[in-house]
Amino acid sequence: MFFKENMELGDIRKDFHSTEPLLTSMPTCTTFDYVLVGYKVSDVTDQKALKQNAFIQQLEKKKITVTRIVYDDKMFFGLRASNDMLQDYQYLLKVSDSCNWCGDLRGRPPQTTRIRIIHFILHHTYISNGENLKELLTKDVFETMFCLHEKETRTKLKKKWARWSAVCKGQPITDIQGYFGEKVALYYLWLGWYTKLLIPAAAVGVVVFLYGLAFFNTNPLIKEVCQSSIIMCPRCDKRCTVWQLSETCTYAKVSHLFDNEGTVAFAMFMAIWGECLMNGDNYMFIMFNWLHLCLTATLFLELWKRTRSRHVSQWKVYDWSEDEEELIMEILNDPNCMPKKFRHSYLRSTVVLILVTLMLMLIILLAQALVVFRVVAAPLMSEGNWEFMRDHANTVAIMFGAVLHYLTIQIMTRVNRWVSLKLCDIEKTNSFAATERSFTVKMFTFQFFTLFSSLFYVAFFLGRINGRPGDYARIAGWRLEECHPSGCLTDLFIQMAIIMLLKQTLNNIFEFSVPWVKTRLSRSTAKRLQRKCGQCYRKAFRDGQRAEPCDICNLQDWVSNYHLDNTDFFSLFNEFLEMVVQFSFTTIFVAAFPLAPLLALINNIFEIRLDAIKMVRLERRIVPRKTNDIGVWTKVLEVIGVLAVIANGLVIGVSSDFIPRLVYRYRYGPCANGSSLTHCMQGYINDTLSTAVVSHVAVRNDFLPNQLITDKGFNVTQCSYRDYRSDEDYTLTAQFWLVLAVRFAFVILFEHVVVVCKFIAAWFVPDNPLQVKNDRLLDKMARLKHELEKIKRSKSTEV
Repeated sequence: MFFKENMELGDIRKDFHSTEPLLTSMPTCTTFDYVLVGYKVSDVTDQKALKQNAFIQQLEKKKITVTRIVYDDKMFFGLRASNDMLQDYQYLLKVSDSCNWCGDLRGRPPQTTRIRIIHFILHHTYISNGENLKELLTKDVFETMFCLHEKETRTKLKKKWARWSAVCKGQPITDIQGYFGEKVALYYLWLGWYTKLLIPAAAVGVVVFLYGLAFFNTNPLIKEVCQSSIIMCPRCDKRCTVWQLSETCTYAKVSHLFDNEGTVAFAMFMAIWGECLMNGDNYMFIMFNWLHLCLTATLFLELWKRTRSRHVSQWKVYDWSEDEEELIMEILNDPNCMPKKFRHSYLRSTVVLILVTLMLMLIILLAQALVVFRVVAAPLMSEGNWEFMRDHANTVAIMFGAVLHYLTIQIMTRVNRWVSLKLCDIEKTNSFAATERSFTVKMFTFQFFTLFSSLFYVAFFLGRINGRPGDYARIAGWRLEECHPSGCLTDLFIQMAIIMLLKQTLNNIFEFSVPWVKTRLSRSTAKRLQRKCGQCYRKAFRDGQRAEPCDICNLQDWVSNYHLDNTDFFSLFNEFLEMVVQFSFTTIFVAAFPLAPLLALINNIFEIRLDAIKMVRLERRIVPRKTNDIGVWTKVLEVIGVLAVIANGLVIGVSSDFIPRLVYRYRYGPCANGSSLTHCMQGYINDTLSTAVVSHVAVRNDFLPNQLITDKGFNVTQCSYRDYRSDEDYTLTAQFWLVLAVRFAFVILFEHVVVVCKFIAAWFVPDNPLQVKNDRLLDKMARLKHELEKIKRSKSTEV
């Protein structure tokens, strides 16, 4: 506050009604802020009619102007906030602790503020039996409610922003803020900023992909696979037979597109979102550039905070508190209200924690169910009559599993939302803002586990817990699946590609088509009313009157808004959740899918216009919310950044072949022995394989005799499999333990270095630009001087 601490509230009230009033002149509003739609009931003694009238009377007691218009079987109630209510709101803003820097203090509050006030009062008004609007909507006393679009501003936004031809143009963020409120504006500001920073990430991803493509046929490892005569052990029970490693030549080439040395650099790049391109053949160069990349850690979030700071300072909401505005709304709604006190219950917290844990366990069990599906589906497909299905049983099973995973995501999204809401009800938070924060954290946590549990299994467990010939791990007799012949990252690539493409494509199709079809079907009613309204306006112009719009004019506007698609709290939340989940895909496990940033960039370019067209043209106006940040989503993004460091470190150190290749190059390869005549990676493929002797009893029990016959009819006496084991007693070799030790050392070093660099960068890059700090300082000084002058003038007037 900018008043002296010992100043009494009565003195402030006196200043408010001084010779220089806060509101210079507030003309009577001729537009409506909100519309409530109920069913027309002819019998006035009907319970629905009585409850409907009782609720409207309660609104009128709170100084809300109500206009009734009947249309067909509907009753439309136009709602408008009174001048007294707006003046009280402005005064309470002025004397508040956090909201007194707002631009609403002088002049008439914008329609966004009036809508927000009406919306709050509607949801906190009760009739005599204690029922509120939510219960009345459930009992069909009222059908729906919505705030109205402004015709002129909406038309401007359609021309400047909400059209496909503006897909490559910038966004009018200030206009969006003035029409949809700061919360929606910050969403589009963040989405635009995120999309811009996807450009370098997408470019590097494409370069990594092209790097693998450039060395498609010259890579020594690919040559070793394609020219190999090694016989590999059967990949499944019963139907699968021994096969030659050279059969995976094509898969090895495809795998090299996303599992090459450049992928290692790209994983590090995405973990810290910097700018650098590595030479894949020089490992020391890669390690050197990692230190450079760490210096750019957290740039995305830190630069976003600076961008946000500039805009919220310009909008005069830098110190805005949603909780404090809710207190002001409570007083406007009921001057005798009591605040909802902060309270904490260990019993409630324990119950919520237990329920969250049980929910996460259920989600993980579903992920394991998908694993069991692949374990069972692969051998069943290999025994089928379709030759293509038999030959590619593992790949088809993985693809079917990915599609099933996508369907599970769609179902669990609705379940997760319902559970999150119920958990918030148990917590009994003291404000809507606190409830929103709690719901966001729970919903994102559930969605994250739903989306990534299966991917974590594929990335870090698939092919590592399936055992060896003679000692395979099994589930109810079914042998656990192995990695794809070209490597474990291929399975992760297939999973991510299918889920990301299906999720983005199908979600956007349904997201746009449903409101578009609904709008097209309701267009005939709007045209019929438009003809009537045109006659009314011509009569008004002929008489030279520009008074308040008549009922027909109002009804046309109300009905056109009524036929638009409904919006609620989840409308903007769903958009945020969709983009944050996409951000997770473009940072976590991106090593398996370097083209993920490119797909995200293409999607976001169209997503911005799709959301704009949907909000402006196809949906009812979303309730404007005033805020100074994207809320708890900032914390969520920071957590994702930390998880990206951990996940990409594990992908590099555990999932990829980077460490085994590094160890072989400098410890076991030709170059380690001083040879300079051959390539340093010559013999690497053969070094990673172990041999199973068929004469061994355990090995012979795992395979049927017909499985050990080659395509040319030869019986094999031994077959190879991927592992570091002794050919005699199948114990793990010293090379295995050395590779494992280097893996752990690399992951620990990688993560510690990156995390330290992230903290240094966060400290080095200030959240607020100096210009914002100086502007706020000057503004505070000017307002303090203004208040002092007002007090002096008031004293001189009294004398």
